[in-house]
Amino acid sequence: MTDDGQIAADFGQAVNMTAAELERWLGTQESSSVGDKSGGGESTGHASGRRIVEILRKKKGALTEDDYAHMRKVTGYVRRHLAQRPSGDVRETAWRYSLMNWGHDPLK
Repeated sequence: MTDDGQIAADFGQAVNMTAAELERWLGTQESSSVGDKSGGGESTGHASGRRIVEILRKKKGALTEDDYAHMRKVTGYVRRHLAQRPSGDVRETAWRYSLMNWGHDPLK
């Protein structure tokens, strides 16, 4: 498998939300309520979510080097964040909302 093929496969495992599901989620108050907003208004994860929607809607042949770099970043974030799962019910937690901004719903 090519490096890009491996990146795409890992991304496909990390991102378990469809473009439509993620786009709907990004429009919610919960989505906007979490994440690092040190750059101003929109959190890093929320901006990443919009980028993930674009990537999910592209044909494989149209993916750029920047897309693959972002896919690698998303996979790393999801893996690190999953390792920090809090105990108990995670349905309405900032932990889950942050992951969902990055395209992964841990309850799926």
